[in-house]
Amino acid sequence: MSKLGFIGLGIMGKPMADHLIKAGHELFMTTLGAVPAELTAAGGVACASAQEVTQRADIIFLMLPDTPDVAKVLFGDHGVASGLTAGKTVVDMSSISPMDTKVFAQKVNALGCDYLDAPVSGGEVGAKAASLTIMVGGPQAAFDLVKPLFELMGKNITLVGGNGDGQTCKVANQIIVALNIAAVGEALLFASKAGADPAKVRQALMGGFASSRILEVHGERMIKRTFDPGFRIKLHQKDLGLALQGARELGLALPQTAGAAQLMQVCAANGMAELDHSALVRALELMGNHEVASAK
Repeated sequence: MSKLGFIGLGIMGKPMADHLIKAGHELFMTTLGAVPAELTAAGGVACASAQEVTQRADIIFLMLPDTPDVAKVLFGDHGVASGLTAGKTVVDMSSISPMDTKVFAQKVNALGCDYLDAPVSGGEVGAKAASLTIMVGGPQAAFDLVKPLFELMGKNITLVGGNGDGQTCKVANQIIVALNIAAVGEALLFASKAGADPAKVRQALMGGFASSRILEVHGERMIKRTFDPGFRIKLHQKDLGLALQGARELGLALPQTAGAAQLMQVCAANGMAELDHSALVRALELMGNHEVASAK
């Protein structure tokens, strides 16, 4: 069994790390705050720093909120870079800037180590079920080495291209998800305001061309008002910010993405940044003075 490291044991990282432990791997862990007791009880080893994790592991996974967090964990005091020796592999499964990812990879490569960017889609549900979609950027040999470990955490695993391409793919994913959430929100709000039962409308649409995973999962959240994360609005805001920043650099217009980002900003401005991203519908409801679930 491999000696692995895992840094970042939040909503997503905790179940992902648990899958690695249950598969029999030796796992060294650290996170902001205390390492969850369930993971140490299962056999994981808590470490004092990212440096210690890296010194004790051969393959080190990161699952962190944003680009500055990854930069600090990799290159800050007692960070991953200070514990690296030639031949180790760093796997960043966070969702961060593609351009910064390329820089991080170059710095890690200069230390004689491989780097994979491997962001995921599927949320907390996918992390717990080990059914995540994993989008990978990096060299083929490193991907081949880590793929059996990815298969413990996900189902749809694709080497997209070189370093940064995994993150680019994740940004594209987040554009599609955000626009679908907005579309489902608008459709259910329209139906509800017109007097139809939104639950019955959703049920009917699930059998047609409008059917989607977003309509299935997040449409139900909108109707039942279950907005506990999940995947927080503030994190999806971050991802759409990366999309719009990249669009500016590429000379592209992404008007629908910009609109979805504004809807999320309405939610954040009204104290809903910590809610699940399906709560984007609340921005539409505020503008329409009507709630999806208020139809009788």
